[in-house]
Amino acid sequence: MSVVHRLTAGWLVDHLSFINQCGYEICDSLAHPSSVTHNTSVTSTEDCHNTSTFAATLSSSEGPFYGRGGAVETEGKRAKMRYVFREEFFDISKPHIAAASEEQLHQGCPEVSLTEIKANSNREEYQEGSKGHTGDSLATARKKRKRKCLFNQGELDALEYHSKVRKLIWEGTLHLVQEGLKSGFLQRTTAKLSCRKNNIPQRIVCGLAELCEMAKQFPAVDENDHQAVRVLEEETSSADQDLPSCVMENSSNCAKIIMLMGQKYLVPPKSSFLLSDISCLQPLLNYKKKYDVIVIDPPWENKSVKRSNRYSYLSSWQIKKIPIPALAAPNCLVVTWVTNRQKHLRFVKDELYPHWSVKTLAEWHWVKITTAGEFVLPLDSLHKKPYEILILGRVQGDVKEALRKSEGVLPIPEHQLIVSIPCSLHSHKPPLAAVLAEFVKPDVECLELFARNLQPGWTSWGNEVLKFQHIDYFTLLQNEN
Repeated sequence: MSVVHRLTAGWLVDHLSFINQCGYEICDSLAHPSSVTHNTSVTSTEDCHNTSTFAATLSSSEGPFYGRGGAVETEGKRAKMRYVFREEFFDISKPHIAAASEEQLHQGCPEVSLTEIKANSNREEYQEGSKGHTGDSLATARKKRKRKCLFNQGELDALEYHSKVRKLIWEGTLHLVQEGLKSGFLQRTTAKLSCRKNNIPQRIVCGLAELCEMAKQFPAVDENDHQAVRVLEEETSSADQDLPSCVMENSSNCAKIIMLMGQKYLVPPKSSFLLSDISCLQPLLNYKKKYDVIVIDPPWENKSVKRSNRYSYLSSWQIKKIPIPALAAPNCLVVTWVTNRQKHLRFVKDELYPHWSVKTLAEWHWVKITTAGEFVLPLDSLHKKPYEILILGRVQGDVKEALRKSEGVLPIPEHQLIVSIPCSLHSHKPPLAAVLAEFVKPDVECLELFARNLQPGWTSWGNEVLKFQHIDYFTLLQNEN
């Protein structure tokens, strides 16, 4: 299961296990890996486990457990090749910045005033500045450190917010980490994954965003276009230019390999996706589905993104134009990932959700820890925190329909923690299917916007929606029978 422990404070989640339970299994009668490697069409599996919709990967009882072991055995003389996500991406054994001994998680939660948090942040920035500017002149380094010691209004707002939530985050994380240590999921002393670590492909060039740019030159998709979906059939190649014009659907219980711009991507069972720019959302509307859960991870505008040009960002008015009312079913649960900038948090609560007729219900936090159970960053770090924010709300509408859909499900708690070892790949968020399952009915329609990976039972959209499905992020296991 992707949920390792469930406590009152929240969940301890195994992100890697979730991915490997998705069913990335390929059957090949030739019993030779090269038959998959050189196949430029879509490849299907056979005799795979049956994957349901929302809670597809919540329990190993619904199918074979896809952990870190060998390939699943099959009957007959066939080779069943299984892909597993590379565990090196989750080898976060040490904090990125070590916290002071008195700030360690296992030491307990000291009462810290806002003034002390500011002082600690200043000291941390001074120390990091001293380490980071060894090649600069002394005057330049002093100037940079002096500038970092000043708090602008945004930083003051963030510190004020942090002072209100830090105790909840500290104590809740401590309880979940203690359970993880007892069960052996977390370990104080962690063995190193040494031999393959230097060969991790951190930057795989997939060209998906470029494909979306190319798609802008294609004829616009008509609102009444009848080919809203294209099913990925066995031995059916997928032409690049077809992608932005319709939703691609793997309706089988089997994984498939798809070739795009000369690159291979794995598509999990019972999943669908639309690879397109935000200006080409019409195929998703033509899909004619209403979603009971919508998860949104917008590319928020900020200074570091502007400087790095790592990915494009959207302004607030562009995010408001996303047609959530047209995609949402009555009583739809909307979950939005928000950065720690208070400007974005206020925007979601005060502008975005009211604009979509969504009532804010809760504010959760994703807390990032190491394999030893430490925060990946000091909790009181000024610029980067070891947590991110999720804002949960429900679409307001027909009261009777909302009451009917809420029967038998728990109300959304005001505050919960999702604690996990993060993926080292930038913006690879933890799965929410397992943690949201108790708050929605089974077999609901789920949608993720601005997604970078796929999930069984979900529809995913984004201009890099297949990014982390690239075959190089996975390891191929094979077993001949």
